[in-house]
Amino acid sequence: MTRLANLWQDSAVAAPPAPALDGDARTDVLVIGAGYLGLSAALHLAEAGTRVIVADAHGIGWGASGRNGGQIIPGLKHDPDELARRFGRDRGGRIADLAGRTAETVFDLVDRHRLDCGARRTSWVQAIDRPAMAERAKRRAEQWQARGAPVDYVGAAEAGRLSGTDRYVGAFVDRRAGAIQPLSYARELARAASGLGALLHAKTRIDLLERRGGLWLARLDGRRSIEAEVVLVCTNAYSGTLAPDLAASMIAANSLQLATEALPPELAAAILPGGEVLSDTRRIIRYWRMVDGRLVIGGRGPYREPGPEGDWAHLVRDVATLFPQLKGIGFTHRWGGRVAVHPDYLPRLHQPAPGLIAAIGCQGRGIGWQTAMGAELARLALQPGYDAALPVSPIEPIPLAGLRALGVSATIAWYRALDRLGAA
Repeated sequence: MTRLANLWQDSAVAAPPAPALDGDARTDVLVIGAGYLGLSAALHLAEAGTRVIVADAHGIGWGASGRNGGQIIPGLKHDPDELARRFGRDRGGRIADLAGRTAETVFDLVDRHRLDCGARRTSWVQAIDRPAMAERAKRRAEQWQARGAPVDYVGAAEAGRLSGTDRYVGAFVDRRAGAIQPLSYARELARAASGLGALLHAKTRIDLLERRGGLWLARLDGRRSIEAEVVLVCTNAYSGTLAPDLAASMIAANSLQLATEALPPELAAAILPGGEVLSDTRRIIRYWRMVDGRLVIGGRGPYREPGPEGDWAHLVRDVATLFPQLKGIGFTHRWGGRVAVHPDYLPRLHQPAPGLIAAIGCQGRGIGWQTAMGAELARLALQPGYDAALPVSPIEPIPLAGLRALGVSATIAWYRALDRLGAA
């Protein structure tokens, strides 16, 4: 039986000390959430000499930041021309520029702070599952090429050589991308922020935010409190009630992963031979990469909390379908985490009250996008008049949010059927 265990825990660097807050505290900026978004914001604030406290109900990288696939993918689900149509040419261009630089933002932090997280530059391969998506991928390549990005569209033969399977009609290849040990990256961001003076507190759940006399008072268990001028809510898919309606404004989808045992060298060498990372364009996405000779494959899971081994059975079947040469290979780890997704696949930036700022939504680009948005949140905290690339928008709950579990489960089942049929 495959262990319900996170592969990244086996090789991650040690987390820096983050004791639970044991009394009242005062700071310039309170960051709620110790994932990539909150830790990047804290690091940028600490670099500027700002007093900052990071509080997390669990621990550093506990959520999706420590459980994702470790793929650093630039861009957003929407291509530059789509962003221009939605936001206007200037604003859409700014968003595209920010999104296009997200991988470089990660590598810059890794280099500047010497983060020990196995970061390496490599290509992202977006494998195309059907002809209709191939046309879109070709347009995507043309749009990014026009902006000077090192991207290409390749045909079925090259897609097969890169991916290790003949199931795809082509691929979009983005050479701005990379790979990382995701839990180590979160812990190293925390270490760097702590080294510059940020205070880290795990097992520190904020129960209530109150506005008092121009300051924010964050209450913990009715006894302790943190006073701050600015509060950054960086909880993403694990958002609660601190910012009204925030949790109801997105879908907290489960992303599950499965790791094989180490493959024989001749089999491992044929899958993403250049160390690339990959995700595909199916409605219910699959993604994979090679890690120390293992295949790590991921995809969507049930909306409820996963538990039984059968919740990962679709990934076992995917491995058999994509790589029949791996028949008989065992699996050693299975794990998952929630990611924040909006129905239109765009992230959000909110300022529901003075000095209260929230960013939410990664849409499958969490490592790079959240790192970049952390820097944007830091600037907003330091410069209230700063015009961030992503415009501030009101929090809008999804209609009938209480029925999300039923709706998401039904949609996943329907999309899986369409993917099996190869429907356009």
